[in-house]
Amino acid sequence: MNSINQNADSARLYKHVEFLTSINPPRNSENIASLNQAANYIERELREYGLSTGEQKWKVGGEEFRNVIASYNPEKPGRLIVGAHYDVCGDQPGADDNASAVAGLLETARLVAMKKPDLDYRIDFVAYNLEEPPHFSTSEMGSYVHAKSLKDQQVPVIGMICYEMIGYFSDKPRSQGFPSDELAAKYPNTGNFIIVVGLEQQKEFSERVYSLMKATNALDVQKINFPSPVGLAGLSDHKNYWLFGFPAVMINDTSFLRNPNYHKTSDTIGTLNFTKIAAVVDASLNAILNF
Repeated sequence: MNSINQNADSARLYKHVEFLTSINPPRNSENIASLNQAANYIERELREYGLSTGEQKWKVGGEEFRNVIASYNPEKPGRLIVGAHYDVCGDQPGADDNASAVAGLLETARLVAMKKPDLDYRIDFVAYNLEEPPHFSTSEMGSYVHAKSLKDQQVPVIGMICYEMIGYFSDKPRSQGFPSDELAAKYPNTGNFIIVVGLEQQKEFSERVYSLMKATNALDVQKINFPSPVGLAGLSDHKNYWLFGFPAVMINDTSFLRNPNYHKTSDTIGTLNFTKIAAVVDASLNAILNF
């Protein structure tokens, strides 16, 4: 088993979120220059880590959009995807949604590039565009474009790990919301955990991610496997990998069930816990390096 010799750097995570949340106007689908500014930053960082980088482009309404992709072990056939979207919903800074996850993606990529683990599979780090409305749940999503390309090319995909909102935590009792009393009875009511969201029919994959994350003791890791991909189960880019038959999970702080700033102008860098984000990266890295 590959072990973690380097810990995620909270200062680097802060730097990434600070840059992304300072882009003005906000990086939504109406502001193409802002999206390109974010994509250029992500690509530059990944290239500096020494990873092989590239882009995947498509057009919507006459405008060109792009995913940024960096690969480790590009010569290996089996592929693990680690992804996060870099666009925001509307006119807000999007610190938790989804700069926290992009920062986590970049720091994960840096640690893999630095550690140079001996793996028999390829890791693709993918920064997606157009996850947010009005493109959510359409074929215009960057993750749909990427997942479809893997299916079309018959790439042997081990699975996909989606970082989605990994930065908001609270140590206050009853700070964690739930959509039902049944779930409230099963999980902590203090919002200081991260959760692995998977599907029952892909339980082997999601349980492996969960157990490897939990083994690090970096933070409290919870899990949930939904019976179907609809509703709360599929509220991010991982849903498109499910659509094409690939195993996938979402690593999430439970989004609007915990964070009162969801899709609001109050989703700012000052509301995030960078020590916890670093712990999420460390825990996730243990899973990423041991498939």
